[in-house]
Amino acid sequence: MDIGSIGNVASAYQYANQIKNKQVSSSGFANSLKVATSSDDKVDAYKNSLQTKFGCPITVANIGKDQNSMDRFAAGTVGSGNVAIAPNILEKMANDPEKATYYEKKIQEHFDSLPATSAFLGAHNLRMTTSGVTINEDGTVTYYCSAEETPEYKAKVAADHKAKREKEAKERQESIERSQEAADEQRRIQEENYRQRSIESILHEQMLNNNNFVFGDTIESMLARYETGISAPVLIDM
Repeated sequence: MDIGSIGNVASAYQYANQIKNKQVSSSGFANSLKVATSSDDKVDAYKNSLQTKFGCPITVANIGKDQNSMDRFAAGTVGSGNVAIAPNILEKMANDPEKATYYEKKIQEHFDSLPATSAFLGAHNLRMTTSGVTINEDGTVTYYCSAEETPEYKAKVAADHKAKREKEAKERQESIERSQEAADEQRRIQEENYRQRSIESILHEQMLNNNNFVFGDTIESMLARYETGISAPVLIDM
């Protein structure tokens, strides 16, 4: 029962006091009480008709248009069948066919928009968790919708992240192995160069001491002869 109905009941009981003091007839009290109760019954009956028409419960409350109020209301709802109407607007709808037609159309627009809304969300890997419409006490209408990522998309993102981590780990390991191979090759080259320089130094020293030069000799040719000499069998006279 809204404030207006309470006022009517209060007036009816004022009539009752006046009857007691013989100031008015008893028929006046009966009429006043009938007005008070019939108004409340009419609003309830209209609310029930709305619930039957839209197939969902109707919440009668002042929700508030600010974001915090809408968030609190939405947090307590699930699905798409959520309709809230301010008490003063519901009373106007119950008593004014034009108001009823106007706001019922606004409620129907919410339900009509659900397929397109679901398709839009699906195209962005989202699914609707709750949605609804509120008719505020100043007569404005607010629609709301909450959504979350689909389970399929969440699984895909998790798989992609796992594959990315595994790929990065593999690339790091391959980089380490390549670095180790490069270090091993560099060490082999350095050792070979050292050995080469050592042989050349010894060869050069021996040839200088033995005057074993041929015109046009190079280090490479002398080294070749030296290595051939090393590998050739040595004959010893017995």
